[in-house]
Amino acid sequence: MPTTQKPIVEKKKLEKSPLDLHFMGERVLRQPAKRVARVDDRIRKLIKEMLQTMYTSDGIGLAAPQIGIQKQILVLDSDWENPATPPLVLINPAIKKLDGPLTVAEEGCLSIPGVFLDVTRPSRVEVAYKDENGRPQKRVFDELPSRIIQHEIDHLNGVLFVDRVENELALTEALSKTEFSVRDVKAVR
Repeated sequence: MPTTQKPIVEKKKLEKSPLDLHFMGERVLRQPAKRVARVDDRIRKLIKEMLQTMYTSDGIGLAAPQIGIQKQILVLDSDWENPATPPLVLINPAIKKLDGPLTVAEEGCLSIPGVFLDVTRPSRVEVAYKDENGRPQKRVFDELPSRIIQHEIDHLNGVLFVDRVENELALTEALSKTEFSVRDVKAVR
């Protein structure tokens, strides 16, 4: 008989996020995250609060450095409108293979609100990681989940999506309309 997975959190906005987001320009976003040694109740509580923060902030992905915690944890939900689809939790994610055609798509980031720009990424990623129960997993993700995972793993390495934007004019224009500075971009290509 199949078992139904109990949702980690309800997919809804709270009045206030349990965790505070950090924004481009803050040093914490540029530091590499450390591996999680043990998945315990403290880590599961953090994951729950990360998911609540992501949903409350209208996000589809969140990495621990974005909330000031230097741990290799990311959460995502590419099917946020469907309450039956559980979000994904990746602890100590490691990209094993990038594959498929390169695709260009618009990305945004909870740490750079109001900025949306095109980024080129491979359409498929194979990732090894631990789930919220500490069990090793290995999966291939395509399309939107693949893009979200690559974006969030970048956060674990101190890289922001604007660092991957190739159109410098569009990048400068988008950042000039916000409080963010092009000086905080560290191009990686």
